[in-house]
Amino acid sequence: VQLVEVGGGLVQPGGSLRLSCAASGFTFSSYYMSWYRQAPGKERELVATIPSAGGNTIYADSMKGRFTISRDNAKNTVYLQMNNLKPEDTAVYYCNARLFIKNYWGQGTQVTVSS
Repeated sequence: VQLVEVGGGLVQPGGSLRLSCAASGFTFSSYYMSWYRQAPGKERELVATIPSAGGNTIYADSMKGRFTISRDNAKNTVYLQMNNLKPEDTAVYYCNARLFIKNYWGQGTQVTVSS
C-alpha cells in the first residue's frame, strides 16, 4: 500500500496550492479518502473527507469555503485544492485512506504560508 502526496510548498498569504495523493496497492474506489494536517506542536486534525464514490464531502469549519476535496477513481488519486491560504494553514498535510478497520497514511507534504 502506498499513498504519495505531492504539491506542497511555500506560498504567500492569499495564495493557492493543489495537493495530490496517488494511491496504490488497494482498491482505491472502495475507500473513504481524507486529508489531515498537523502543525508544529499541535495534534493532527481532519481537513476534509470524501466518500468512496464522491458526493457528500465533509470539511473542518475553518476550511469551509476555501478548500475543496475531490477524487478521480480512474486515476486512484485524491486532491485538495486550497485557496485563500492563511499563515495558520501552515502544516504537514497527510493523505488518509479508510475502510472499516483498514487505515492507511501517506508520508505527508509540507505546506508553508508565509510572506
